[in-house]
Formats: sequence, C-alpha cells, structure tokens
Amino acid sequence: MTLSKSWVASANDANHPFPLNNLPYGVFSVDGSEQHCGVAIGDMILDVTTAEAEGVINLDDEPLFDLPFWNPLMEQGPAVWAALRARLTYLLAEGSEEQDKVEPLLVPQNATELHMPFAVSEYTDFYAGRHHAQNVGTMFRGPENALPPNWLHIPIGYNGRASSVVVSGTDIRRPWGQLKSPDQEKPAFLPSRRFDIELEMGAIVGTPSEGPITVQEADDHIFGYVLLNDWSARDIQAWEYQPLGPFQAKATATSISPWIVTKAALEPFRCDTPAREVPLLDHLKDCGPMLYDIDLSVTMAPEGKPATTIARTNYKEMYYSAAQQLAHHSTSGCPMNTGDLLGSGTISGPTKPERGSLLELSWGGKEPLTLNTGETRSFIEDGDTLTLTGAAKGKGYTIGFGDCTGTVLPAHSSPYAR
Repeated sequence: MTLSKSWVASANDANHPFPLNNLPYGVFSVDGSEQHCGVAIGDMILDVTTAEAEGVINLDDEPLFDLPFWNPLMEQGPAVWAALRARLTYLLAEGSEEQDKVEPLLVPQNATELHMPFAVSEYTDFYAGRHHAQNVGTMFRGPENALPPNWLHIPIGYNGRASSVVVSGTDIRRPWGQLKSPDQEKPAFLPSRRFDIELEMGAIVGTPSEGPITVQEADDHIFGYVLLNDWSARDIQAWEYQPLGPFQAKATATSISPWIVTKAALEPFRCDTPAREVPLLDHLKDCGPMLYDIDLSVTMAPEGKPATTIARTNYKEMYYSAAQQLAHHSTSGCPMNTGDLLGSGTISGPTKPERGSLLELSWGGKEPLTLNTGETRSFIEDGDTLTLTGAAKGKGYTIGFGDCTGTVLPAHSSPYAR
C-alpha cells in the first residue's frame, strides 16, 4: 500500500503521523469548550461530533458522537467501523466532491487540548514479552529459572485499575508505599525510590463478548491500539508481589497516547509472532499474522533539559498477540466489555538498547544510563519527562499514534502525617 492523497496538504507528507491512510480517533476541546470526537488528518482535526450533527456523517438513527468518547461507535462492531472509515476516507480524499462541507469542520491540532479518547471499562496488564520476562527473571532468579513454568503456555496477566488510566500529558505524582530491602527487619512507608516505566501497546476491545472466544474471534473484537506506559514502582512491587502479584506498585497511573489507531489502519503491517519453543494448546494457537510491525522508542528529559532516546524496539518482539491475550482472558467465561483495555506487557528486544524499562536498561540499578546531558539515571527522578513514540512505516507514508508522555512530580508530603 502507498500513500493515499488528501486535500488536506499536511497529510501528504511521507513522515507525517496522520495521513489519510491512518485516520485515528480522539477527543478534543478548544479553549475550554465542550469536548468533541475528532479524527486526526495531517495537522488538523476533523470535528466528527459537529459533522454528525450537520448530517455530513450519518451512520445510525441514533447519534454516535454526541458524547466525548468513542465507545458508542466501538460497540457497533466491524461493519459500522468500516462504514465510518469509508465515509471519512471519501470526505478527506483528494478530489472529494464534499470538500466545501468538510473544510469548515477542521480545527488546527495546535489549537486544541486532547482528552481520553474512550471510557475505560476494565484494564488488564500482561507480562507477555519474551525478552522482558527473560531479563527480569534472570535478574531475580538466575538464567536457569528466568521464566516461570507456565510462561511459554499462557499469556500471564493481572487485573489493573481502570480508574488510574490517564491520557498523555497528565503529570504523574511519585507514589508512596511500603518499601523493604533484604537487609531491613521491617518495611518503611516512603515515596518510591525505584520508579519506572514500561513501554507497552494497549489493545482496545470494541464489541463485547460472553463466554470463551477463539483467537480469530478475539482479533475481530479488537477496535484499535494505543501506546501505553505502565508506570511501575519497582521497590513497592518487590515487597508486595508475593504471592499474588502486582498491586499498589502498578496503581499509580497508566498513561495512553491520545489517538486510537484502528486495526484497519494497521492491516498492512501485520506480522507473525515468534517461533514457539513449546506448542500452544489448540485454543491459543496462532491463526495468522496477529502482531504488527511498529517501531517504538522512549525518551527521557530531565527538567528543563533536552531529551535522550534511551530505548528503541518494535511491537513485533511480543511473544503473544493481543488477540491471544483477549482469547485467554475469555477462557474462564469472563465477559469482555466495550472499552476494555489490554496492556501488552513490556516490549523489549534482544539487545540492551531495545529494553523497554529502566529496570532492564540499568540492570536493576547496577548499570546506570548516561544521558546526553551527562547525567546518569537508574530510575526516574523528580522532574523527568518520559515520552513513548510509535510508528509503522509504509511505502511513502507513516502511521503514528501521537506521543505518550508524562512528567514525574515529587511525592506529596506523607498522606498520614499528623
């Protein structure tokens, strides 16, 4: 596939993240006005809420875009998703006969504030990146016991907090928690000293399901993808995670990028999961290319200073696809809802520059990173801004997600001080 030309000139730049091939979905406002659903096209946003109100877009007898989130469209299913994409493509394509109707509905992106693009129903985070799991396991259990016995058979996950999912640009307050090092007799209640990121992709469930679904059915249920940063307090996690896994260490915040890139936009970039060391059981077996070739990177910028790229990797490094994760989630009969968010797990590659967390990059703090500023980091310091970026590269075009960024603020004074 090559670049599809638009009458919106900025969308025809081969390196622009939002060409006509993309058409990602978000929510925006201008100068504190009402939040509207919008579609990114080049440097502009098409006001879909107003387009529907004026009859330029009409997909259903009832309005789908009068609320400031995309869930009403998501629950309609693939046929309506395809109809909207076809209509948007026609309206914005070079030579469109309706350009005069659409042009007044465009808003410059740099004049807007972006908001959460969908209402998160539930949030589940997985531990499904082979290189990340191998690295972390090696650090804590040694290379011979790096992977738990179940890891090559199922995508391991845990239920997170939907209430803590925030849109890119939201500041992140350093959390308090119980910390205990091996040489301490008792834990202490302190701000996290080993605050970290996790470079992930988030898959968004569109249509709900009841009971178990196949991997192919799960793929059909997925509406789109976002970049996802699962902020992690490693020291809180080390003390609390036995025997039930992460809890407060992961509850501070999870940041997502502001634009939902649809599965349709990513279709040309499908790729296979890695070769299986152990054959999967039938209900989880691969049924075609279910991953995507998406370049990912992380930058760190100390307060008031330029950013340093600290990691580069690719989504195709995952061991389990989002479809396999969703199918596994449903095996117990667990209902999946419109707006459910599935975090992929940390995406790391086989080499050190491809590691998607500071825990790995600094090898547990033993090998601090040196930034371009000359400063070193083992974990995040107050004032640091972390930014995740991602893009799939086609022939003469780019499919981008928008940045997923957050700045870490100092911890509040103790919430229990009297």
